[in-house]
Amino acid sequence: MSISESNTNMNVIDRDGLDRLFEVLVSEGYLLIGPRVRDASVVYDEISSTRDMPVGLKDEQEPGRYRLHERGDGAVFGYVVGPHSWKRELFPPVQKLYQVQRNGGKPDMEAPAADVQKRALIGVRGCELAAMAIQDKVFVDGPFVDEQYKRRRENLFIVAVHCNEPAATCFCGSMGTGPAARSGFDLAMTEVIGGGIHEFIVETGTELGATMLDAVPHRESTEDDRVRRAMINETARQGMTRAMRTDDVHRLLTRNYESPRWEEVSERCLSCANCTMVCPTCFCSTVEDVTDLSGDHAERWRKWDSCFTSDFSYLVGGSVRPSISSQYRQWLTHKLATWQDQFGVIGCVGCGRCISWCPVGIDLTEEVAAIRESEHPAKRYV
Repeated sequence: MSISESNTNMNVIDRDGLDRLFEVLVSEGYLLIGPRVRDASVVYDEISSTRDMPVGLKDEQEPGRYRLHERGDGAVFGYVVGPHSWKRELFPPVQKLYQVQRNGGKPDMEAPAADVQKRALIGVRGCELAAMAIQDKVFVDGPFVDEQYKRRRENLFIVAVHCNEPAATCFCGSMGTGPAARSGFDLAMTEVIGGGIHEFIVETGTELGATMLDAVPHRESTEDDRVRRAMINETARQGMTRAMRTDDVHRLLTRNYESPRWEEVSERCLSCANCTMVCPTCFCSTVEDVTDLSGDHAERWRKWDSCFTSDFSYLVGGSVRPSISSQYRQWLTHKLATWQDQFGVIGCVGCGRCISWCPVGIDLTEEVAAIRESEHPAKRYV
């Protein structure tokens, strides 16, 4: 997929044009995966049109809190992010690796057929595109390529959406990943609604994206459209209330392995692994082997795992990280510091999911600031 870093080709489609785009994608063999409401939250699942989407809804997010409310308008993308991330489509929570069947005295091993289904991801935010790029480093760009991940990645069509209103838990501005999507998309949209107008300013990121857009009624953008888009993006950036300093975070965390803050946060942490499950970049997994009672058939499955479980660090004789403080330290230090040693980037994109979906409202930006402040008690940091 060829991605342009600078997207200057802009057009405008109306509200009906969005559904028409979906029809075009389906006619080209794409399975539409987009936002819909389930269990009082916005999740990603199969959709057929905007009728399936959370039209007119917004999400209220705070540490340990997530609620959906009516917006009072018909915004299609008026929410921010929910408990699902797009890694579910590339790195499924449960995936069969292979199966073995006894054939007489000879075992036959068979891997699952390659997933060749084309998927169109609808409503991907800038932070989530950055998360995909980070997981690409893990599964594709390294010495060991995950072929299933690679095949799914190659068959994606991405419709990104620039955020109009960040959630209170967002800090993508600090991480350089949003609120506007910068690259990694086929099409990117800014939703414009109000004053009797409901349109989408569409940027083209790839030739494939341009081809799909050509099949949808649209007009060329005007200077007013471009100014409106810039104002919406800037308002979203200015509206972000959380921040995290990152220039020295590697040095800060790696010299504070013995900080008393780890014990303090462990008094609240439930070690429930919610933060790793909702995180769009966490990729830890475990492998399980199952067999039938006859012993003639066995399967190997890969499942998401978390560094917050005691079994995760189990070696002969016991767990290396049996305490909650050591587990939280491992997660945060890897996410923000040693991830850079492995992959050259920070493993956090500032989506804020781990803050919203932590049952006790632990905020990693607050934890980093507290560790920094502990070194210089007279100062306060973000």
